[in-house]
Amino acid sequence: MATPRLGEIAPDFEATTTEGPIRFHDWKDASWAVLFSHPADFTPVCTTELGRVAALDDEWNKRGVKVLAVSVDPIEQHEEWKGDIEEVSGATVGYPIIADDSRQVSELYDMIHPGEGDTSGVRSVFIIDPANKVRLSLTYPKSVGRNFDEILRAVDALQLTDSGPFSTPADWREGQKVIVAPTVSTADARERFGADAVDQVKPYLRFTAAPA
Repeated sequence: MATPRLGEIAPDFEATTTEGPIRFHDWKDASWAVLFSHPADFTPVCTTELGRVAALDDEWNKRGVKVLAVSVDPIEQHEEWKGDIEEVSGATVGYPIIADDSRQVSELYDMIHPGEGDTSGVRSVFIIDPANKVRLSLTYPKSVGRNFDEILRAVDALQLTDSGPFSTPADWREGQKVIVAPTVSTADARERFGADAVDQVKPYLRFTAAPA
């Protein structure tokens, strides 16, 4: 199956997880979600990644984001591995890990990397909004650990640009100025945000403060 594209409804599914059985859309319950796959349990990069996600629990909660991990290993193996993750990271793994030994979820989201000689997942990430639409997707090779600070930054940018006529510039971080969307004229932007609050660099490139 093709990878779910931006703007499409994220495929729904039922799955067994370390926190009990779930139906994805019901479990999300109209919140933001980050669904991310990892190749295998008891592997070094994956241990650091799932530990980092656990350590960021307060950050996910602050943004109203639920996180959900998936791999093709069975539930008993996930439960055993959680102890290692928590020991290495010093954080409790309180989010669900899907036991996708049937490959159902991995195939729905095109997480199996062809030509790698096995049926484990690559490092895929999907950010899904409250309306269940895919808003961002990333795929890393198995050898490269993900930067979850960047995933949080992307969530911040998506939530901000949903709040008004804004875009975010390269390397934008929370608290920095944002770009006024091209759909808003400079005159309208200055009326809306204040004449001194809009910095026109080019007719098509105008900055203003991010809304509080």
